Amino acid sequence: ERARVVRFAELAGQGVLGLLDQADAQAFSAALLAPLTGYGSRAGLVESLRAYLESNGHWDAAAQRLGVHRHTLRYRMKRVAELLGRDLDDPGVRAELWFALEAARR
Repeated sequence: ERARVVRFAELAGQGVLGLLDQADAQAFSAALLAPLTGYGSRAGLVESLRAYLESNGHWDAAAQRLGVHRHTLRYRMKRVAELLGRDLDDPGVRAELWFALEAARR
């Protein structure tokens, strides 16, 4: 199998996602987020996770962005952590989840 040559200029603006094969990134995303997407969109878990991460874990800012009470968001994030079996206070976990959410957008 031939190695792929990547030039930095080709990756500008793509971030880490540009380093990976799009199909691989999307498969990773689908597998990681499956417990949340399988729970149903009505629960708003994926949207809540994105708002939480985009707000750097600030409850009030994320809740305001979603138009929900911060206690509602706290409940959702507790549910996200339970369904994923991950600690949302861990920066590595947050980075991995952010990556998965961004890959899902592409």
